[in-house]
Amino acid sequence: MTNCVTLQLKKRGCEVTMISYKPFYNTLRQKGFTEYGLIFKQGLSANTIHRIKKGEAITTKTLDTLCSILECKVEDIIVYEADE
Repeated sequence: MTNCVTLQLKKRGCEVTMISYKPFYNTLRQKGFTEYGLIFKQGLSANTIHRIKKGEAITTKTLDTLCSILECKVEDIIVYEADE
């Protein structure tokens, strides 16, 4: 696996990358935020950050919250990567 921050789906025994959180960390850095700040200053749960790091699913409500905190668009947090 080349990127540890991707959401994966099992398909016929193979891993297929679909959603990537690659843009999240770029946006976080550009906006001057840290994971610590999101958790302890903005009230985001540590579990949410853990899920993003592990490439696991987060809710659209969480996406909405992140967009509000970071003042960004959804595509600044996640990107769809088609199976090639």
